[in-house]
Amino acid sequence: MKIEQIYTGCLAQGAYYIISDGEAVIIDPLRETKPYLDRLEKDEVTLKYIFETHFHADFVSGHVDLSQKTGAPIVYGPTALPEFEAIIAEDNQVFEIGKIKIKVLHTPGHTLESSSFLLMDEHGKETALFSGDTLFLGDVGRPDLAQKAADMTQEQLAGLLYDSLYQKIMPLNDDIVVYPAHGAGSACGKNMQKETVDTLGNQKRTNYALNQKDKESFIKAVTDGLLPPPAYFGMNVAMNKKGYESFDEVLSHGSKALSPDEFEETADFSGALILDVRDNDEFAKGFIPQSVNIGLNGDFAPWIGALIADVQQSIVLVTNENEEEETITRLSRVGFDHVLGFLKGGFEAWKDSGKEVDSIHRISAKQFEDEIKDKAVKVIDVRKESEYNAEHIDEAYNKPLAYINEWISQINTEEHFYLHCAGGYRSMMAASILQARGYRNFTEIEGGFKAIAQTDIPISDFVCQTKVFPYIS
Repeated sequence: MKIEQIYTGCLAQGAYYIISDGEAVIIDPLRETKPYLDRLEKDEVTLKYIFETHFHADFVSGHVDLSQKTGAPIVYGPTALPEFEAIIAEDNQVFEIGKIKIKVLHTPGHTLESSSFLLMDEHGKETALFSGDTLFLGDVGRPDLAQKAADMTQEQLAGLLYDSLYQKIMPLNDDIVVYPAHGAGSACGKNMQKETVDTLGNQKRTNYALNQKDKESFIKAVTDGLLPPPAYFGMNVAMNKKGYESFDEVLSHGSKALSPDEFEETADFSGALILDVRDNDEFAKGFIPQSVNIGLNGDFAPWIGALIADVQQSIVLVTNENEEEETITRLSRVGFDHVLGFLKGGFEAWKDSGKEVDSIHRISAKQFEDEIKDKAVKVIDVRKESEYNAEHIDEAYNKPLAYINEWISQINTEEHFYLHCAGGYRSMMAASILQARGYRNFTEIEGGFKAIAQTDIPISDFVCQTKVFPYIS
């Protein structure tokens, strides 16, 4: 028997590849199927089942494509109603793969169909738990995502989650290895550990959700402090439930190389978003007007979903050389399938063609320090609230990037402000969105708070709860 965790950092997502005696199973695969097909061919094994722990909200699974290419059936837990052929397992139903067995444990709460998969090895010993979004390391799945579909409140779903955890999972042996669907950085929970594998015994000792005195305290603990889910989550659920266009087709029509003239015409005619995925320092120096910068070398896919929201949005790409396929792949993982092509030759080709270019007014932290000395200035910190609360520039205002579509209209275009994040990745996203929407009276700070903290600019951890954002025009 072999268990392989295939972890994708930018999504904080774990898929699982398990083989035994010539047969294999894959749990919660990503959208692109080639890595799994390559493994199956290399190991000379047959894919027997594709297990899905639930209808995922934060990414589009590869279950449909993988089933079509291998003939392996898709397996869901009880109550799932996919709009394609699948096995809907009963609670405690057992599936045989080679010399091992996998038992389906229906564990509703995160969603109604959520299930965990308990693996029994060649000797019948319960060895591993593939817990999906029911149990994370350090946390549990948020119980607010399926409220509308379930016609239940988040508190009612949290009560179901409590029963699932305390009746189905807590009684299992401490030495069982827990393999969750997500780790730290995922929006599917709020308190996940950075580790991606642990024993159930350690989780029983350290996971706050597994150490509540009763159901009432559990419900309060797991629902407290939940941030609104990203807008694209519901669209991803629909794709996972209904099916989707083949990834091969998505990659094919997205990989169309466009000359600068064709690129401009395509963007204008279709109303496509110009998405520039270069690093923020390169983008700041020059870019196509109206471009939005979301760097590929960062938490690319989650930020795409958070900032663009509508998976039907048409997109044209500006990438570094040979990064277009990787970009299309990462977009497809979160359901953004409508890439119309990429700029052949990248930004340099655009610039060499003599077409209009734009840039962001960016200064160093030292220049920032010199400019604001003995002056009253406005500063917007786009980091998360928790980062801001830990430490921030005195008198800075916290407007997290994730909510830019809500606060951008409050800005007074007549009043200059400075913009920063932790290191420049998020503030350049914010700067590109601001500029694309006509806001230009600002300066972005290179290196973000990390660089600012090395200057003599006053820093504080004091948070004034009554402070009002002053940019209302």
